[in-house]
Amino acid sequence: QVQLVESGGGLVQPGGSLRLSCAASESIFRFNAMGWYRQAPGKERELVAAATSGGTTNYADSVKGRFTMSRDNTKNTVYLQMNSLEPEDTAVYYCNARRMSLVYWGQGTQVTVSS
Repeated sequence: QVQLVESGGGLVQPGGSLRLSCAASESIFRFNAMGWYRQAPGKERELVAAATSGGTTNYADSVKGRFTMSRDNTKNTVYLQMNSLEPEDTAVYYCNARRMSLVYWGQGTQVTVSS
């Protein structure tokens, strides 16, 4: 069973930065795509960033220019660098991995942007 473990969430002031990590229990080369989603209270889960194994990365319009998704294949880890954070970015952030028709989720990490 694939495991995805997120870390790096926390409380940050508006304008601040955080880097989220998602460590996979196996080689991330085995996934067709990996991504980050978030869910704010009372809202549906939404895509933040997604990267295909071919190297294409897409971002939600609300985070373009502020968030960057990257990966370290040697550590089986993907990252989400979040800069210029806004209160609207407050949510639980989830890591996601896809292999063919199978979808895997991490347990989520809370990000709170508040002064």
